[in-house]
Amino acid sequence: MDGNYATHEYDVVVIGAGGAGLRAAIEASSSGASVAIISKSMLGKAHTVMAEGGAAAALANKDERDSWKTHFRDTMKGGKYLNDWRMAKIHAQQAPDRIRELEQWGAVFDRTPKGLTSQRNFGGHTYPRLAHIGDATGLELIRTLQQRGIHMGMDVFMEFTVRKLFKKDGKVIGCFSYSRNDGSFHVFKAKSIILATGGATRCWEVCSGSWEYTGEGFALAYWAGAQMGDMEFIQFHPTGMIWPKSVKGILVTEGVRGEGGMLRNSEGDRFMFQYVPEMYKDEFADTEKEALEWVDEVVSGKLATKRRPPELLTRDVVAKAINSERDAGRASEHGGAYLDISWRDEEEVKKKLPGMYHQFKELAAVDITKEHMEVGPTAHYVMGGVKVDHETQETCIKGLFAAGEAATGLHGANRLGGNSLSDLIVFGKIAGEHAAKSSKDVKQFAEIPEDEISEVIAETLKPLDRKEGENPATVVSELRTMMQNKVGIIRTKSQLEEALKELDDLEIRSEGVFGGSGKSYNPGWHQSLEIKAMIDVSRMCTLAALKREESRGGHTRDDFPSPDHNRWGKVNSVISMNEKGEMEIQFESYPPIPEDLKILLDSDDFHEEA
Repeated sequence: MDGNYATHEYDVVVIGAGGAGLRAAIEASSSGASVAIISKSMLGKAHTVMAEGGAAAALANKDERDSWKTHFRDTMKGGKYLNDWRMAKIHAQQAPDRIRELEQWGAVFDRTPKGLTSQRNFGGHTYPRLAHIGDATGLELIRTLQQRGIHMGMDVFMEFTVRKLFKKDGKVIGCFSYSRNDGSFHVFKAKSIILATGGATRCWEVCSGSWEYTGEGFALAYWAGAQMGDMEFIQFHPTGMIWPKSVKGILVTEGVRGEGGMLRNSEGDRFMFQYVPEMYKDEFADTEKEALEWVDEVVSGKLATKRRPPELLTRDVVAKAINSERDAGRASEHGGAYLDISWRDEEEVKKKLPGMYHQFKELAAVDITKEHMEVGPTAHYVMGGVKVDHETQETCIKGLFAAGEAATGLHGANRLGGNSLSDLIVFGKIAGEHAAKSSKDVKQFAEIPEDEISEVIAETLKPLDRKEGENPATVVSELRTMMQNKVGIIRTKSQLEEALKELDDLEIRSEGVFGGSGKSYNPGWHQSLEIKAMIDVSRMCTLAALKREESRGGHTRDDFPSPDHNRWGKVNSVISMNEKGEMEIQFESYPPIPEDLKILLDSDDFHEEA
């Protein structure tokens, strides 16, 4: 066995180099902590760059009626009131300052005629709230944070995969990682660790997630003893590319609908008017005439007085509506819906949606200024994740923090578009601040036992030690197809029970896969090592979905089609590993919402018992 490894020592180790990881690293470095960022991919390639439409913050630049209170209300309502209201409040209050901070650091946001940061409409947001750079906002956010970060003195370890978190006396003390390039082993001693590893949407066959999104951050936390919350809630973004097959799932920004894009079925009907939920009836247009009047107001720069088009309903509603149209035999040619922005001025479309224009032109030979787009739901975001303290982002493991999509709490049962980018910078900052504070309380680096290091090295080398075995790509492909078919946008008890059995079978098969030969530049080896995390995370999602016997937000049960407000509307799932190493689930409630915040919300939506 190759037991050689390099040892590194840092006050704070940040795992993940997306928006949350970079913002956390900047904050920790600014306090004087020594910081390392471990990135699975190249710096600048994080999934954050795929967030196109904008970052939600109540700047009130386009509509003076906006405020953090309305943002808080929209977030809670969109999350079907299963959000941690404390995180929703912090996010709504601090998001504007984080956007202004990015501007001070050089982010080049689009501007209003008055020179203010421009904001656009997005699903579930009452007012135009998303600060944006065309449809490449995530890319600009990453560029700005990286530019800021390189001057802070942090060290970056690119193309490294973390395999294990080390603990002592209930506190995190370091992690084990290997280089994806040369296969070298690395032990990081750390006084604090921040998980900013994103989500797990690569567990589904049709997804918008980049190749890194295999759920390893979730698994690392779970294996170390952290609690996982709300894993049943998976957001299927309603508009991913449908055709050609080679690009299926690639995101089509919600900004298209925010600029007036209309959804139509194969019969030419603008079908979303039929799918407005009761809780949103008063807020959305019920005629095409009113919807067009709203667009006219917005395009001309006026304050909107008309109700919003139903295409701007929350993502869970729109995704299920497209699915329903397909089931009714009214799908587009390739099984989705038609999204049309061609009725807007050609130059305006190119100006407001340059990325979408080029994306469809180059990948699908479609000119969106003249033709409709063909779109459909794609696995996009995990509302669940590692449970954290709302004030510090610390997990139940001392010294271990989580932020961004890796953490849960803010979004509840469904995330509003644009809240992810502001989530990254708000809670990334908080995690970095408190991780640095936590590290100052630790006087010296703890020694990591050699037997634990030897054990993880042996596990890491297992796929290479085998002389033969199944191709790991086959196992991963079957896992993703199964999750798409049985733990997808619509679920049933029988399908979920079958999925759990199939996951057990896939786990057995994964233990015998052949990782190829050699540690250098060997993708088969990497994939062999990812499977365990993908299976465990898929099992979390499936188990939580099986136990929640209702439909709510990003979780739809065909056998329990209605929300059960009195029971399930008041509790969140919590998954942890018991002493036997088995996965357990229970349900807990967040503290009651205080009256001064409760009055901001729609009282009818609480369904409180008299």
